[in-house]
Formats: sequence, structure tokens, C-alpha cells
Amino acid sequence: MSCSATSEDQRAALVDLLADIRACRVCAAHFDHEPRPVVRVDPRARIVVSGQAPGIRVHEVGAPFVDPSGERLRDWMGVDETAFYDPAKVAVIPAGFCFPGYTTGGADKPPRPECAPLWHQRLYALLPRVELIILAGAYGQRAYLGKRAKPSMTETVATWRDYAPLVAPTPHPSWRNNAWMKKHPWFEAELVPDLRARVANALRAP
Repeated sequence: MSCSATSEDQRAALVDLLADIRACRVCAAHFDHEPRPVVRVDPRARIVVSGQAPGIRVHEVGAPFVDPSGERLRDWMGVDETAFYDPAKVAVIPAGFCFPGYTTGGADKPPRPECAPLWHQRLYALLPRVELIILAGAYGQRAYLGKRAKPSMTETVATWRDYAPLVAPTPHPSWRNNAWMKKHPWFEAELVPDLRARVANALRAP
């Protein structure tokens, strides 16, 4: 089979898989709102970003990281919106695809645990060109790394060199992690420059 035929087959399989994901209602009984899976993938993508789950703004718009956390994430990566939202460059596969709702305290609930086991492996299998996977926050790290994740997000991020060159664990770019970043200045001093270099290398790859 030729490379072009294989690519066409992968693209067709991905279109079918995305249709199944967007029609998914496995977790509907746990929500007070209509599920709206938000995921963006393309077989040409060189980078995957995996965070937690869509917030209410992303749920309403239907596009990932259209909020202040997205601005911070793009700054960490050293890319602008044009590059970030180019599907041939960056895919977004969160730990959970649907906005999970709020806790009684007003924070977002954790991603539903059914999502990643059901869909992630099938998606990654159709992304043959990925050279970098950014795991933003504990939920994204656990969903992808499984037992390879450390007991805490801080430990996983602190040992980021152990996961290179394919994986780059980071905190979630939410404003809620401002105190964490002040407490751990090595993140912006050491990890962020390395992340920007790895992003640039992945996007330059032929």
C-alpha cells in the first residue's frame, strides 16, 4: 500500500472516530447539561496537548483553550494563535472531552474517568507524526502516563527530563496555579525554555 493510500485510510478512520466521539453520551447521566465533546485532531499534527477537561467557556464555544489558560499555554509553548489552532501542527486531546460541571464549591469537577480509556488509545493510533505530547496538569498526566506518573503533579513535572523527548509534563496553565509557579521558579527558568525549543523543533520537522 502506498504512503498516500495509508494517509487517506488514516484520515477516513479519524473522521469516523471523531463522529463517534462527538455523538458520545456515555457520561450524559452525570451532567446537568448536554454533553459537547471538545477534541481537535488531524493526522498531520506534530504536537498533542492533553489537559484536563473543557471549562464552561470552551464548552460554550466548542474550541479548546479559548480562555486565559490558553494564552498562558501558548506563551509556554512559544507559539501564537495561528500556529496553535493549525490542526496540521497542534492536536488537543484532553483527559475528558466534555465540560464536567461544577462542584458545590464552584470549581470545575474532575474529568469523567470513562473518557480517556474509551477514546485516547484509538486517537493516538491515528496520529503517526506526533513528536511532542504536552501533558498539562495532573489529569492529563495520569490519563497518558498511567503508572509512569509520579504520586503528585509537582513530582511528575519536577522529573520532566525523565519523560523527554516525547513527553513534556507541565502544570495546568490555569490562574489557580499562580502560587505553584511562584513556589517553583525552576519551571519558568528551566522547563519553559526547553519546552519552547522542543515545540519549535517539532514544528520544523519535515
